[in-house]
Amino acid sequence: MATSDYARIERAILYLDAHAQEQPRLAEVAAHVGLSPYHFQRLFTRWAGISPKRFLQFQTLEHAKQLLAERRSTLDVTYDAGLSSGGRLHDLFVTLTAMTPGEFKQGGAGLTIPYSVHASPFGDHLLAVCERGICALRFLMGTSPSEAVRELRAEWPHATLVEAPEATRPYAERIFPARKSRTLQSLSLFVKGTNFQLKVWEALLRIPPGAVATYEDIARSLQMPRATRAVGSAVGDNPIALLIPCHRVIRKTGAFGEYRWGLARKRAMLTWESARYPSGEAA
Repeated sequence: MATSDYARIERAILYLDAHAQEQPRLAEVAAHVGLSPYHFQRLFTRWAGISPKRFLQFQTLEHAKQLLAERRSTLDVTYDAGLSSGGRLHDLFVTLTAMTPGEFKQGGAGLTIPYSVHASPFGDHLLAVCERGICALRFLMGTSPSEAVRELRAEWPHATLVEAPEATRPYAERIFPARKSRTLQSLSLFVKGTNFQLKVWEALLRIPPGAVATYEDIARSLQMPRATRAVGSAVGDNPIALLIPCHRVIRKTGAFGEYRWGLARKRAMLTWESARYPSGEAA
């Protein structure tokens, strides 16, 4: 899907959110994003897999509370299922490898990191990879690609960054496939972080698509029930959007909470997954 399509979807989400109590008609939302009702309905349904009206139902606080009620100790269940070494994301099996303390101090010295900007159902994103795995996925958030590259360079100050779309495109196509894959594919992530951050990110990988967890759930799964605030900080520092699914963490009240890549994008991701994976059932 073209990024311009997602831009319209995001504007529609923000409009639906701002006017939820008024229950706006299809024609009103379509006019807000500059489309006819017919074309907006087709665009929205093609993207979300559900109608705008059904989408609005997924966006309510009541639905979020229902997801929390249905989670049935999601993190404990996935531990028991033997998934503690990785997480499912649609047709992917995601595993995480951490830098050693020595590599951390070196700031990526000796690494060559190809990067490029690609389109996705959730907007343009900068994707960076190295021989150890994917090391960054960041949505542009209205910023220029050059600014995103500067942020990447700040995270890997001594690595050699090379713009190479031919190297990153195969990864982008696996993360956002044009059609459903018949086989489960694996993706490795290469990250740097503190021991605590790594534990939080590993816990996030155990939240199935279509499911949610709270910050308190994550803290309890780490046997650190009082570390909720620290968990929130680690979630916010996640360097690899979507693949480490911090968008699946919401507040215990059912509120969506904040998101590094924009609240509208978080709502879009959660609803997109809810429509495809009811009750947290992976494909």
